[in-house]
Amino acid sequence: MAINHQQLLIAGAWTPASDGATYESLDPYSGEPATRAAAATVADVDRAADAAHKAFAGWAALPPSRRRAYLLAAADALEARKDEISAAVTAEMGGPAAWGEYNARIMEEKLRYAAGAAYEGLTGEVIPSENTNRTSVAIRKPAGVVVSIVPWNAPVLLMAASVPAALILGNTVVIKASEQTPRTHGLVAQCFEDAGFPAGVVNFITNAPKDGPAIVDALIAHPAVRRIHFTGSTRVGKIIAEKAAKYLKRVVLELGGKAPFIVLKDADLDRAVNAAVFGSFANSGQGCMSTERIIVERPIAEEFTRRLAAAAKKLKVGDPRASDTILGPVINDASVGHLTGLVDDAVAKGAGLLAGGTVQGRCFAATVLAGVTADMRVFREESFGPFASIVTVDSAEEALRVANDNDYGLTGAIFSRDVTLALDMAKRLDTGMAHINAVTLDDEAQAPFGGVKDSGYGRSGAMVGLEELTEIQWITIEGTQAPRYPFGE
Repeated sequence: MAINHQQLLIAGAWTPASDGATYESLDPYSGEPATRAAAATVADVDRAADAAHKAFAGWAALPPSRRRAYLLAAADALEARKDEISAAVTAEMGGPAAWGEYNARIMEEKLRYAAGAAYEGLTGEVIPSENTNRTSVAIRKPAGVVVSIVPWNAPVLLMAASVPAALILGNTVVIKASEQTPRTHGLVAQCFEDAGFPAGVVNFITNAPKDGPAIVDALIAHPAVRRIHFTGSTRVGKIIAEKAAKYLKRVVLELGGKAPFIVLKDADLDRAVNAAVFGSFANSGQGCMSTERIIVERPIAEEFTRRLAAAAKKLKVGDPRASDTILGPVINDASVGHLTGLVDDAVAKGAGLLAGGTVQGRCFAATVLAGVTADMRVFREESFGPFASIVTVDSAEEALRVANDNDYGLTGAIFSRDVTLALDMAKRLDTGMAHINAVTLDDEAQAPFGGVKDSGYGRSGAMVGLEELTEIQWITIEGTQAPRYPFGE
């Protein structure tokens, strides 16, 4: 297989790293090089941020309708490149074709949604004043240069969490690609070039894994950078938040998850099992919204578990390029070791391994563990793999207590025919998102996306996601009667 090449995009030009250095991203299934990418230096970071800063004034000054036209053109460009992008997803992170296609579709939808919010995102308000001779308003303005640090697991979809919203508001961006998926992210950056964006509005950098900390430090420290949007692990998110705080810069953090999936005794089992299979095993479980803890009331636990295990055993694992593959590889050997360790620990402490737990290369079979208890690692640690861990409880209240007994709080699901009860439980679930009779994996452009506790803070999507990337300014205009001050001329 021919290796792809990826350069940096700075000030409208594709360019190698300043010192000519490169690194290789490996295909997680074959272990062969997938992409040779430019290994940016700190000097390249400064060039990219400087270019974004230089382009900011002109881009922010455009009428909203002009920026909307650019975003719609980018959506069209992405539609034209969707097959190429999907192939890159498979090569660089091992996702089957359907995963790449889904990523591209969501990015296109979010570009079009952002384009439609060209005016609303910057709408301010008139504020009543105690001084009836005064007009008082609050306006929203673009923040400036926005850094978007994006991960590998949903490489296109998660670019969509920040880049479209930042651009439509008049911000300029520097996108830092994942070291694992430089070509995938680069193809999306190319779509903005295809759409004719002015030079410097969208900048794109890739870096070798060993240089990651220095590159991120330089991005955060650059004086022109005003927002940092990070999607990734809680561990790294805390580091980024600490570094940004040093410079009094605001961050939006989309971090890890350990999604609870509650199945009450009156649930529609067909719906619940189908949702659990998809939520646990889509993208080999490599997602912050993946279903991680399935909490089932005892009267239906045996039947639910039997059906889930039977479904898991039918899922084909292997080459992500094969049309019938559902589970491709997990990302690397460290992930395989982590998943194997979770299985061994759970089984040693009394869990039943009802499906999976086996490894073939870097492919991990869909795994179902029953009888999971709080003393097992898999109860609390994010697996980031194809795991369904089942906890049996005796009541709805116990189910809610178990669901909230975790440091994460991104998303959750509750299955019950009693929607009133399910709604009451959803309101008491310590998560940023909750779905009744639906899978934990969900995202819509017009809905607020984000979590609580160790799952991060801030939101993307909807109006609140636009507000995260703006500054608000209070302006007053005095009337014809001059104000009276305690003293003066």
